[in-house]
Amino acid sequence: STDWFMSDNISTDRPLSNSFTSSISLFHLQGCDPLAQTQRSKLQHRRARINQQINKEMRMRTGAENLFRATTNNKVKETVALELSFVNSNLQLLKEELEELNSSMDVYQTDSEAVNVPMIPLGLKETKEVDVTVAIKDFICEHYGEDSFLYDKEIKELMELRQAMRTPSRNQAGLELLMEYYNQLYYLDQRFFSAQKNLGVHFHWYDSLTGVPSCQRALAFEKGSVLFNIGALYTQIGARQDRSATAGIDRAIDAFQRAAGAFNYLKENFSNAPSLDMSSPSLCMLVRLMLAQVQECVFERITLTTQDTHFTSQLRLAQEAARVSDVYLLVQQTMAQPLMKDYVPFSWVSMVQVKSEHFRALSHYYAAVALCDHMLLAGGEEEEEEAEKAFLQCHASVPAGPQLSQVLRDPEKRRKLGKAHLRRAVIRHEEAMRVHSLCKILRKMDILQDVLSVTHKRSLDKYSELDREDDFDEIAEAPEIQCEYIVPPNFSTVKVTDIFQRLGPLSVFCARARWGPMRVICLNKREGGLGLTLRGDSPVLVAGVVPGGWAEAGLREGDYIVAVDGKDCKWAKHGEVVHMLKSCSDREVEISVVTLHSHDTQVSMCMSYKKREGSTITKRLGSAFSLSFGSIRDTEAMY
Repeated sequence: STDWFMSDNISTDRPLSNSFTSSISLFHLQGCDPLAQTQRSKLQHRRARINQQINKEMRMRTGAENLFRATTNNKVKETVALELSFVNSNLQLLKEELEELNSSMDVYQTDSEAVNVPMIPLGLKETKEVDVTVAIKDFICEHYGEDSFLYDKEIKELMELRQAMRTPSRNQAGLELLMEYYNQLYYLDQRFFSAQKNLGVHFHWYDSLTGVPSCQRALAFEKGSVLFNIGALYTQIGARQDRSATAGIDRAIDAFQRAAGAFNYLKENFSNAPSLDMSSPSLCMLVRLMLAQVQECVFERITLTTQDTHFTSQLRLAQEAARVSDVYLLVQQTMAQPLMKDYVPFSWVSMVQVKSEHFRALSHYYAAVALCDHMLLAGGEEEEEEAEKAFLQCHASVPAGPQLSQVLRDPEKRRKLGKAHLRRAVIRHEEAMRVHSLCKILRKMDILQDVLSVTHKRSLDKYSELDREDDFDEIAEAPEIQCEYIVPPNFSTVKVTDIFQRLGPLSVFCARARWGPMRVICLNKREGGLGLTLRGDSPVLVAGVVPGGWAEAGLREGDYIVAVDGKDCKWAKHGEVVHMLKSCSDREVEISVVTLHSHDTQVSMCMSYKKREGSTITKRLGSAFSLSFGSIRDTEAMY
């Protein structure tokens, strides 16, 4: 499959600061929970096992299909065809088992005894272990010309970080662990992944819903998969909140908004997705699903905080319930698209349909309560106009029959219209219960069954209370909704330090730059100095060599000084390198240098940069070199 690539607006998506050194061990303790025996972790381990079995069966099927196409022996073809039928049958059973696991929404819900409609969480993508030790060591030797064994500690730290992010805990620390690894991938990309040479490392990730494996060498695939898991973890955090109080509802709203932001960020900035869960239609569906759950939480908060029983307050509840129903209807339509129809778990589709019907029923119920239980019109003309305006906004069109002002003044007309709303509420409740009964997974969810039964009985009781004669008026639908905002991921909240910072400043020592081999030059001190001009810092550049001087024997204009007498000075400032040169023995100083090459010599690139800042060359080199060129002009002195 085609390797992923990142669009231009994400290519500079780097951590905003590296001043804070993160503690890997701390994140391992707080953000990683590989041995926890919670129901959720057991579910995740079962999902990983099924993913491995699906991968094995798919390899067997591929081999059998190749043999079936290659052989001309009819008997062999019959045997292979029989084997293929068994393999396909096993694959179908495994996918059904995985779908049942993905439909296990109850283990992600809160442990509170409060009765809330369950939310839909998303399981994390699983990945295989990846050992980049050999690839990175080879790259350090070949590209940077350094002894790779000196970086064993950094490589081990990177491997431990990737291992830890496979099993993040379901809290803020787990999110920070995933974001830390995501931020480190920026540095990894700059250090070891170039357009000219691929490391040869393959990243294996499994589809979140089907378990189908995907494998790519592009680091963008790794980065996108981690970002997907950040969004998935937010959905699990949102689903577990206790929504019986406003604080828990607000936390759930924040989590679902951030989940929508992560999926939307992934959809807009990554392309050529190798797995269906990260394709544009799937991410669009997930964004809409998360925003629907945000709207549901908003309705719960309004219900919880509405203490008064005024006419306009009840109409507002009706309108908010209709808004929730409409956004779930939009999700349902998205799930019915060709690519999604056979991909989304049946329990998800059923849950979305149940919620759409359930909240539409609630909208009619609250409209009926407002009409039948709250006689508001004793407050004068101003209050009457406000009630009439609210009543009009509650309907998509004006109900047939008398004018609204007449309906609101006449208790009997209000009763009839309220009763008509209740009839529609009962019909919607019964449809929600019918859809619920068709799904085996939803039938096991006692909380959902309780919510549907209680609200259905409440509407029936209210209808029976008003049932005096069969006189029903036509009822219009609730108005269209307004969109809710999403919160994009803020990766700068988790500040990291480049694990491989000892390789040198990233502005120069990156995978996209090319050097000649490191040279060690011994210079004898004499009267008049070493005969060279230095410029800039981190690292210091040899800007000029005096003809006939001692430096002319080995140094060249454009060399970077990386060590003096064996002491690394890639990160050293101009003054520090000068001090190191002057502090050496009276007779001899040993200088280690590298020469940077990129299509042309460093000097010509520097001159081109000065003349054509913002030109094609500058755009091609990007920020990786601009910082270096900026420092070159800072300080220049001859020694």
